This record gives sequence, structure tokens and C-alpha cells, in this order.
Amino acid sequence: MAKLVAILATTHHPFYYRTSRLPAEQAPPFAAEWVRKVAAYRETLTRVRPDVLVMVGSDHFHQLWLDNMPQFLVGKAPFYDANYYNEEREFGLPRLLLMGHEELSAYILREGIDRGFDLAFSNELRVDHSITCPILTVRPDNDLPVVPIYTNIFAPPLPRPERFVALGRTLRELIDSWPSHLRVAAIGTGHLSLELGGPRQFGPHGPDPEFDARAVEWIAKGDIDGCLANVTLESLHEPGNATHGFMDFMLMMGLAGYAEADYADSLDLFHTMEAYFTWYPNGADA
Repeated sequence: MAKLVAILATTHHPFYYRTSRLPAEQAPPFAAEWVRKVAAYRETLTRVRPDVLVMVGSDHFHQLWLDNMPQFLVGKAPFYDANYYNEEREFGLPRLLLMGHEELSAYILREGIDRGFDLAFSNELRVDHSITCPILTVRPDNDLPVVPIYTNIFAPPLPRPERFVALGRTLRELIDSWPSHLRVAAIGTGHLSLELGGPRQFGPHGPDPEFDARAVEWIAKGDIDGCLANVTLESLHEPGNATHGFMDFMLMMGLAGYAEADYADSLDLFHTMEAYFTWYPNGADA
């Protein structure tokens, strides 16, 4: 059977790539620490020598729109183009071509449907920065095949937090049962408190530092009960209008079996708080 060697949950700040490449005299004062934290986080993936990446993210109304919005979608293509033009223009993100892993995609789709998730799929998925930003930060060589999984965090009606957690648990079962010799790492990206286009956008911190502190503690300790007791679709509007991306963090908590994180770090950054978590289901040296 396949071996799940690491689970990573992080943010996908689109300005990191350009910021990290600025010369020192042009870089903002927080750039050096940001680069250092990302480099340390990258090592948590490198050390486990993965063969394939299962990537959980969310489309930002690039390919998916209100005429047909799946709740959970699995890419099943041999290759994935990235990024979109506005991401190149606004964030300085490069164009990428990611390899797919059609066998694992097909397995997740077949077995996931049989376990009660009516998963959508796409043979022509083009991915955006929720998938490419973690590639650029933790696997910049872009040398591994990926299985992209998109969740709906933007277009109501949304799945409830409990459904995200349940999908995480199911993905753990599917990866563990996949008849393969390959080493799998799962990487999911979401948000802490976040405001997009509203009055609290681009502040000196995330729009709700109190929520951020509690969220980081829930994830780091694997406190799914405390998290579910405080997080609802309705409550997630309060920390910021895009905070529903936190449900992708909850999905990763489900995938990690509600365990305490083996690695936890964060960075209080303008506009939002960055967060970096890693779990080793079989030990860091497995």
C-alpha cells in the first residue's frame, strides 16, 4: 500500500514569490523573516522524500463560476497549466506546467464516490495560486506529479465545516488504502482571517488577530472539537469576508486524524497571518 509520509497545511499568499525575489534594498522589512520561515517549512516536506503530492486548494473564480460550481472537484489530467493572466499581472507569478498523476486521481474519484462523496472531476483543469503557491514555496523544483482537489469556499451554498472534516478523513482512508508503493504527501492551503475587497483589507495585520490566535492553536493541538464548537458557516463571516478558506485547514486536520502537529509556525504579516503546519503520520524518518 501507499505510504502517507507527510501532511502539510499552510496559507497561499500570492505576494510571496515576488517578495522573495526582490533585492535586499527593495525588499520590505518583513521579507527576510518570511523567506527564512518558508525555507524552514520547505524542509519538513523535503526530508520525507515524497513521490506524489495530493494538493487541496480553492479556485478563485478562475475556471469555476456560478453557472456550474462543484463543492469538491478532483483533477484527473496528465498535466495542469498554471497560472492565470491576472495572477501573472498582479502578483508576478510565473507560468507553470504541473504533472498530473492520473492513477491516483482515478482511485480517489472511484473510491471517494463509493464512500458517499459525489466528487466532480475535470480533465481540463487549469490551476491557480491556491495550488501553485505551495509548489513555489515547498517544492520549487516542481518535479513531482500532483492530484489537485478543489473545494468550494466562495460560492454559497457552501459545504459545512463538518463536511470538510469528513472529506479529510476520507482522503486519509483513500491514500492509506491505495495499492501502490509510492510515498504520498498531502498539502492543503487555506486562510486564517481574511478580508478581500472590504473595509478591513490590507491592514497591518489580519482583520481578526484574536481569531487567528485561536485558529493556530486549534490546528497545532489537533483540537477538532474546540474548532467545530466555535466555527460555523455563519461565524466565519465575522473574522473577514474570505475567512471561509479556514475550512480547508479543517479538512487537513481531518486528514491528519486530529493529531497534534509535529511542526507549527506562523508569521504575523500585513493583510493576513501566515501559518505553517506539518504532521508525520508514520514518523519524520519513515
